[in-house]
Amino acid sequence: MKILYLNFDRGIPVLGDKGASVHVREFVRAAADLGHEVLIACTRRGEGNVPPPAGIAEFPSDDTPQAIEAQRRWLGIDGSVDGEPVLRRELARLAHDQSLAALVLGSLAARDFRPDFIYERHALFSSAGAELAARLECPRILEVNAPLADEQKAYRGLVLETLARRMESESFGAADAVVAVSERVASYVRSVATPPARNVQVIANGVDLGRFAAAEASRDRIRSGFGWDADACVLGFVGSFKPWHGTDRLFDVYESLATTHPAVRLLGVGDGPELAGLRARAAASPAGGGVALVGRIPHADIPAWTAAIDVVVAPYHAAGNFYFSPLKVVEALACGRPVVAPRVGQLGDLIAHGTTGLLYAPDDTEDCRRAIARLVEDPALRIAMGRAARASVAGRGWDQVVRTVTRSAANVTVEAAA
Repeated sequence: MKILYLNFDRGIPVLGDKGASVHVREFVRAAADLGHEVLIACTRRGEGNVPPPAGIAEFPSDDTPQAIEAQRRWLGIDGSVDGEPVLRRELARLAHDQSLAALVLGSLAARDFRPDFIYERHALFSSAGAELAARLECPRILEVNAPLADEQKAYRGLVLETLARRMESESFGAADAVVAVSERVASYVRSVATPPARNVQVIANGVDLGRFAAAEASRDRIRSGFGWDADACVLGFVGSFKPWHGTDRLFDVYESLATTHPAVRLLGVGDGPELAGLRARAAASPAGGGVALVGRIPHADIPAWTAAIDVVVAPYHAAGNFYFSPLKVVEALACGRPVVAPRVGQLGDLIAHGTTGLLYAPDDTEDCRRAIARLVEDPALRIAMGRAARASVAGRGWDQVVRTVTRSAANVTVEAAA
């Protein structure tokens, strides 16, 4: 099949490092491996990782003052927006959205690419996917990874909230099928879609099973690079160092354990706004000599770095609506590593408490410490849980995700023909 993959979220560069970027590339790579031809239409191509086997058509956002001013007038917003960065960003997104359908159609014609269906990653202030599906007369499968309007309002600010929510609900309602990464996200889609969303199904993140299973051979090489002894127990976090990821709690636990367990170490892999603060804490801590915060690592090398960890910790702060389907948790399980995480959202489904990892009470640092200490003190338990962890994600490869999606697209086509 020919798949037009739409990724119009400017915060998700196709070749970037964040989990969302990895999700795009892994889905496309699996689709190509299964014999599908994929064209990615995106706002940002990005850099830093190997491109997936697909065509990439980049349509950068026009953030010029002229485009923003035209959008301000079109919406009837009074006065200057020069001192309002959030509003300017939203106006730029809206201007970009209005131009995308025509630009993509022109690119498709130039490439002689006629998609069998559209697979779109949900983006805020986005209606171009629904317009493209209508003009191309092909099915549109919408992947929703988060309640973006809620997320934007909570963490980055949202001025044109009414418009954002209306566009979001209409995008959900216009999709022929919706893929949600968690049941919480699926419930959100069902509650706001206008008209009611059709065929909402939950498909959690996949994982490259072969690559993570083969990473064990790199374990000792990476650990020896830090001068860590073979009997060291390495706690680790892999992901973006953002406030809600709770890496501050992990550091608290590490410092506490280091006073009674001298062989414990801490490895942090990834970048983000909290990284500088953690590095400052490590530099000032008596236990800082056992800490390595290595920053950005290309995703191709993430399996090896995950294998260098003995206990992967996903110390998320509690949230009233924890909707995440953490890619790094699935990758840790595939690598054969037990995972310690709070008992919130989908984490309770991904991690079998006492079998593939340990769950602790949300926002309870002492309970988190007890869970980690149990694994630090029992190497045999770590190994047994690691084996069970790898077995628990068997059959969750990206190829299975793609097969499920293409079946949905084929069913929509059959229903339309009938």
